[in-house]
Amino acid sequence: MMKSLLLLLLGLPQLAAAQGPPQNPRLKHELDSIYAVDQKWRSLLFDPRQRFRPDSVARALGVTRESLPTYIPRQMMRTDSANQVRVGQILKQYGYPGKSLVGEPTSEAAWYVIQHSDDIARYLPLIKKAANKGELPFYLYAQMLDRQLMRQGKAQLYGTQAMGYNVTNPATGRREGQRPFVWPIRDAAGVNARRQKAGFKNTVEQNAALMGIPYRVVTLEEVAKMPKN
Repeated sequence: MMKSLLLLLLGLPQLAAAQGPPQNPRLKHELDSIYAVDQKWRSLLFDPRQRFRPDSVARALGVTRESLPTYIPRQMMRTDSANQVRVGQILKQYGYPGKSLVGEPTSEAAWYVIQHSDDIARYLPLIKKAANKGELPFYLYAQMLDRQLMRQGKAQLYGTQAMGYNVTNPATGRREGQRPFVWPIRDAAGVNARRQKAGFKNTVEQNAALMGIPYRVVTLEEVAKMPKN
C-alpha cells in the first residue's frame, strides 16, 4: 500500500431508510450495523466539526483528550479488520449484497468496507458486475476503480481520488504534509463527461472543492518527481 495520506471526502454519508422490503431483512440489519461502525470512527477522525470539541469526544469515548489522536485511528483499524472479515464471508455466501437482496441504500454498505480495505483488487470485478446489473450505483464502481488505479500508480478515470504525501522537513526533521492534489486523470479534458455518464452529480472541479483542494491538472510525470521521503 502506498505510504501516503489518502484524503477522504468531507461530509460523511448517511444511509437512509430502505425503499421497499428487502429479500433478506436479517442481512440488511447486519449490513446497516456494519456501515454504522465503519462510519463512526471515520466521522470522529475526519469530520472537521469534531476537532472543535475534543473534550466532549473524549468524555463520550471514556478516554483522555491527549489519547484521542492514537485511540481513534487504532479503533478504526480494529473495526475495519473485523468488518472486512465478515463482509468477505457475506460475499462468499451471497455474492455482492445488492439492492435486490437488502434494498437501497443498504446495498452500498459492503462497498464502503471494501473501499476502506486492501482487498479492492480482489473484489473489483464483483463490484463491476453488481454495478452493471444495477445492484449498486455505477458511480461507486467508478470511485473504487479510481482508487485501485491510483494504488497501482496509474492515472484515474473519474477524478475521485486525491493524494498528499508526507515528507521530512530537513530544517526541523519533522514529517509534514505537502499540499494535496487530485491524482492524475487519464484524458483530463473529458473527465466531466465521463463523470456525468457514470452518475456523478458534480464536476471534478466541484468535487475537488468539497475536499478543500484547488483543482489543477497533474501528470504522472509530475507525481514521479515529487519528494516522498
